[in-house]
Amino acid sequence: MNGNIKVVVVGGGYGGVTAANRLARRDGVSVTLVNPRPDFVSRIRLHQFVTGSDDAVEGFDEVLGGNVRLVVDVATRIDAAERRVSLAGGGTVSYDYLVYAVGSGAADPGVPGAVEFAYWVSDLEGAERLRSTLAATPGSAPVTVVGAGPTGLETAAELAEAGRKVTLVCGSVLGPSLHARVRRSVARRLAKLGVTVLEGPRAQVTEVTRDGVRLDGGRELPSAVTIWTAGFRVPDLAARSGLRTDVEGRLVTDTTLTSVDDERIVAAGDAGVMPDHPFRMSCQAAVQLGPAAADTILRRIAGKRAAPVRMFFAGQCLSLGRDEGVTQFSYPNDKVNALSISGGLGAGVKEIACRFTLNKLVSGARKAGSRASHGDSTDRLETPQPEHPTTPPDPRRAA
Repeated sequence: MNGNIKVVVVGGGYGGVTAANRLARRDGVSVTLVNPRPDFVSRIRLHQFVTGSDDAVEGFDEVLGGNVRLVVDVATRIDAAERRVSLAGGGTVSYDYLVYAVGSGAADPGVPGAVEFAYWVSDLEGAERLRSTLAATPGSAPVTVVGAGPTGLETAAELAEAGRKVTLVCGSVLGPSLHARVRRSVARRLAKLGVTVLEGPRAQVTEVTRDGVRLDGGRELPSAVTIWTAGFRVPDLAARSGLRTDVEGRLVTDTTLTSVDDERIVAAGDAGVMPDHPFRMSCQAAVQLGPAAADTILRRIAGKRAAPVRMFFAGQCLSLGRDEGVTQFSYPNDKVNALSISGGLGAGVKEIACRFTLNKLVSGARKAGSRASHGDSTDRLETPQPEHPTTPPDPRRAA
């Protein structure tokens, strides 16, 4: 490598952190990570944060290498022609290569009242609002969880185990990503916790109100707190920057995770998509895509051809409260099979998976240096560019 190569990583989730740490291990490469929060959010524990069994936050000095510069700010635009990222604080960061790892969050479901009255658990700010609301709500008040994917299942079980009266509105089927045999195991656990499960053609929410939800067919359920866990969206940074995206706003890439518009921009995590080789948006995918994105950049720096990404999925680990859980195994292509682990052992496997993921980040940080160099966007950046400051999107305030 000749000279110093500047790489900017936009987003400090699982994909962004693993990419930054891998890149920072190489001599001649300087890495800057831009993230709107000063801490790393362990998103796979946010349902625990809601009930107080985990804080779901780690300091970046634990998971980010000392050779990585941290800038706490929001990226507002990527100027691919100038190779520059504009920030909400008024500054810019230039790059030779960019890792696009802005992650995902709750989607506006388009259901009347959902944005105004429902709560989300897909990001730290949403989980904080939900936790505060639950703390001010009587324990006997009805709570409705909409969506029976992994987030909905874990949230419903966690709240029910904490003594809440929970109704889980599935929309169609309980745990659509689960094998039928595993689905029955999950249903038994939810029943044991006292969760009322509504599934089938009339278990679609058509409206959310301040004190209830209305289902397809006109049935109304009282709900002091409604939690929406169905559907995800990605920030619109790529689209606003003139880069090609799919209908969900994800940056379109080839099989090396490279933007189809610019070989200097590489995606990692939920915010990118390979149209011919789609993958499930998940932590499991992100911790593979981060290092893969870094390797694509490092091969280009070395004058080599980038290699196609190969994904490997082992299954899904779900906590169903603190005492029980289920591990749904899958084939490497992410197609589920009938193998599973449930009960207390299932809960143990999920906890091991969570700790392993964090330990993997910590290990990557150690290889990239012992302490992160923290800084804000005012002391080491280039001449500010005219941009309107923005904050991370909040689906509860979306139009």
